[in-house]
Amino acid sequence: MYKKIIDYCQQLESDFESIPEKRKEKLNSSSNYISSKLNEGKTPKLIVICTHNSRRSHLGQLWLAVGAEFYNLPKIETYSGGTEATAFNPRAVDAVRRAGFDIESESTDSTNPAYNIRWKSDMEAYQAFSTRFDEAPNPTKEFGSIMVCSEADAECPLVPGCDFRLSLPFHDPKAFDDTALQESKYDERCKQIGAEMLYVMSKVETK
Repeated sequence: MYKKIIDYCQQLESDFESIPEKRKEKLNSSSNYISSKLNEGKTPKLIVICTHNSRRSHLGQLWLAVGAEFYNLPKIETYSGGTEATAFNPRAVDAVRRAGFDIESESTDSTNPAYNIRWKSDMEAYQAFSTRFDEAPNPTKEFGSIMVCSEADAECPLVPGCDFRLSLPFHDPKAFDDTALQESKYDERCKQIGAEMLYVMSKVETK
């Protein structure tokens, strides 16, 4: 992993103590789900869902993947999706880049561009773009869903095919778009989501 990502993850670990206990109870249920799949000899699949698949869901997916790598866990598949597809918001892309990810534009589609994202030099790039939660490449059965906004949580009381569903809303940094606080609030949300997704992976137990 890139040194900047490792350093960032170590900073995130120091934030675990600040996660409220009620929140940790929810996060622990995700850890238990992942642990149970691994201990059944299966590959855990997790999709992070928000309304537009533009900000929080991408951050959640990326940090889950990094967390699995950081804690040397067996293969875990992570995805993101929305109740509708829009685009991976460039402000969120910039926050991810500031955290230490290597990001390259993969397409010139101005409405829904794709990005190749890496957190270590010898990996196949993760391609990030906006998609609905029920469209390819997202899983269709035996997967866990993490709802990171209240709107998506309300619109999808049932996520077809999932066998674990968690409501875990985060405040949307979109509220600070084009303000003096934009960069700091996107970085703040990136860090908060990163800490909680790393916490999930830190609690995964394998036999």
